[in-house]
Amino acid sequence: MSACVPTRTDHSSRATGASRFQRPHSPPPGGGRRRFRIAGADLSASISVFLIALPLSLGIALATGAPLQAGLVAAAVGGLVAGRFGGAPLQVSGPAAGLAVVTADLIQQYGWRTTCAITVLAGVAQLGLSHVRVARSALAVSPAVVHGMLAGIGITIALAQLHIVLGGSPESSPVDNVRMLPAQLADLHGPAVLVSALTVAVLLAWPHIPGRTGRISRKIPAALVAVSAAAVLAALTGMNVPHVDLPSWSNHALPGLPEGPVLGIAAAVLTVTLVTSVQSLLSAVAVDKLVAGRKEPRAEVERSDLDRELAGQGAANILSGALGGLPVAGVAVRSVANVSAGAVSRHSTMLHGLWIVLAALFLVPVIDLIPLPALGALVMVIGFQMVSIRHIRSASRHREMLVYVVTFAGVALLGVLEGVVIGIAVAVAVALHRLARTHITAETTADGVHRIQVRGQLTFLAVPRLSRALNQMPRGADVVVELDGSFMDHAAYETLQGWQDSHAAQGGRVEITGRSGNRFAGPASGADSTDSPDTAGSVGSHDPAGSADSAGSRDSAGVPRNAHSTHTCCRPWTPWRNHHCDNHATAPASVARGRAGGSAGQLATGLSAFQRNTAPLVREELARLAREGQTPSQLFITCADSRLVTSMITSSGPGDLFTVRNVGNLVPPPGAESTDDSVGAAIEYAVDVLKVQSITICGHSGCGAMQALLDTPVNTPPNGAQTPLRRWLRHGVPSLERMRSRKHSWARISGRLPADAVEQLCLTNVVQQLEHLRTHEAVRRRLDEGTLELHGMYFHVGEAQAYLLQDGVRIGETDEVFDRVGPVEDSDAEGSLEESRA
Repeated sequence: MSACVPTRTDHSSRATGASRFQRPHSPPPGGGRRRFRIAGADLSASISVFLIALPLSLGIALATGAPLQAGLVAAAVGGLVAGRFGGAPLQVSGPAAGLAVVTADLIQQYGWRTTCAITVLAGVAQLGLSHVRVARSALAVSPAVVHGMLAGIGITIALAQLHIVLGGSPESSPVDNVRMLPAQLADLHGPAVLVSALTVAVLLAWPHIPGRTGRISRKIPAALVAVSAAAVLAALTGMNVPHVDLPSWSNHALPGLPEGPVLGIAAAVLTVTLVTSVQSLLSAVAVDKLVAGRKEPRAEVERSDLDRELAGQGAANILSGALGGLPVAGVAVRSVANVSAGAVSRHSTMLHGLWIVLAALFLVPVIDLIPLPALGALVMVIGFQMVSIRHIRSASRHREMLVYVVTFAGVALLGVLEGVVIGIAVAVAVALHRLARTHITAETTADGVHRIQVRGQLTFLAVPRLSRALNQMPRGADVVVELDGSFMDHAAYETLQGWQDSHAAQGGRVEITGRSGNRFAGPASGADSTDSPDTAGSVGSHDPAGSADSAGSRDSAGVPRNAHSTHTCCRPWTPWRNHHCDNHATAPASVARGRAGGSAGQLATGLSAFQRNTAPLVREELARLAREGQTPSQLFITCADSRLVTSMITSSGPGDLFTVRNVGNLVPPPGAESTDDSVGAAIEYAVDVLKVQSITICGHSGCGAMQALLDTPVNTPPNGAQTPLRRWLRHGVPSLERMRSRKHSWARISGRLPADAVEQLCLTNVVQQLEHLRTHEAVRRRLDEGTLELHGMYFHVGEAQAYLLQDGVRIGETDEVFDRVGPVEDSDAEGSLEESRA
């Protein structure tokens, strides 16, 4: 039998809800020989991207003051080199508007040949950063800093190009461009303004043409149409406007040795490296989100490897600078066009680079017809669009408007590197201010319970205010201390614990809760640690020794990594755990009365906690799903057992899974006696309407349905009575027969035999229900088309461990093996499986 291939999980695979259960890569057909095949979708997408990239590359070169050919070199190298060696298959790289200001400054200070050398050195720096695997650290930069940087660059570009649009020449700085604008308006150049106005009008109107005509016309990029219309107007009317003039490639300027102060050159290399890297990595993450949300085509595209993408960008910058091209970065506009056009592999990006090469060699007479004011108008519109209203609203909503404005102003007035450094400094200062800012309030409820609410992080800076509020509590009073934060340091812990012991000694009762109202208890000794409250924002476990995990360190499921093995009262480790103490003797009166409502009280408390804590965080995403409808990637069929929390064990969120739960995770075959149409209907709806890409059947340890099948003969009910449960469990009889039959191998779990008959039946039931699933017409049709995958899964509740049915095993032909899913560092430790027969 085939050896087990461990299923790996990493951060990138958990970033979206798309197909979390991946098959290992199978060898290419033809005995391992690779065939170079280009999908039709890639070919058409490459043409669309090329038609956008050609005028944009020329326009960006014009905006920087570089030779126009440099834009074409960067576009070709970005497509061929970054497209081939980068880690984001569908990202398009080339000259970026975000680099125009940086490059223009370098050309003005050091000249073009030195600027090319700086581009080469920046590429070398990117290769070094990729080697030490720091790509994901760039994502730690606040989005407000990135968006402020782009907005500052955009407004700088737009102000400079506005002078070209009006028939003049730009000044050296945004302040000078604004200062000279009145004089430029008084001395307009009519033909340039007319050509530019036509370009802007077509750019803005083309995407909004209504009806069927608009749907057809939008297949042609607006940038190409606008520039073409301006060229036709200039040619027909004979306007006296400057045109593109591509010199002979034999005269193309190549890089020279850097000339200038060492510190200045180093700062320039750092600036180019920073801007190109951050822009490329953020664009790659955005492309992944676009691909995950794309409905058609359904082709599987691998997620971005950010370190490899950084290396690809570095190689592209080295070659682009060496050939006399502009700096290269991943660009959002062309990448979005590539994804929207249906590209399915990196071939589309590489082909677009090839078309750029062919155009630069054979279409020079056509390119020379483009008026320079049209290119200026094109880049000006892009510059204004970089000041995104959506980004401003996002910064305002997350209370980072100060960071955005400071970064924007710094980039526009001082320069890109200076503005980004100032923006990061302000972002750090804002974060520290929020960390130190703690609101402590005290109130008395109508029933005499005193409540102290702590909003924010509880550090030593808040100890004086905390101590003052605690000491105001009357002796012997019932007190509830509600902590709303994710961190409590040693000083705050000692203050709170010392007051709690003193208040209890005076006959008072104290309850310390998270903001969801869940209670947690202190350590038995009163000095070791506190229990962790819920992840919605309560204090983390405290370690007096100052261990690294003491500040509420949690895993991806929200469970504290350093949680104690002993279970004290009501440890609400995660927000989904709705558990309460059995002994409420020490609880304050108001809390006890709230719990007296039993399950209804628990439900109301949980709903209240959701509305207060979780709803504000998910409202925007749920509103989007409400508008766009559900597009889950998987149908997940599992047991109704309350211990199975599907969102937790699959790290999924709203809109990711279409879930069906029933007793025993059973799938009645079509036409079965006493069949349940609800399961069949859900399968048909998921496969035919929602177009899910995979179906997973998940069993679990200790399943009560499987125990019932073993204990009681289903086909011979006692006293002839057939209850609904017994009728339903008849669909599990084939699983029982399969387990007892000597014609089938027993399922195994990660190289071992099942612990007992119940576990064996649980595993066999998953395999048998997959067989039932294959008999459904909709499933069978999609399997024949190759557009649907089936997966078997087993979750061991006691171990909190997931197992996947080994991929590549044809059910019924060999042993069924469930292989452990674990962290990457654990996967390689799995030994090979030996063939065995139980």
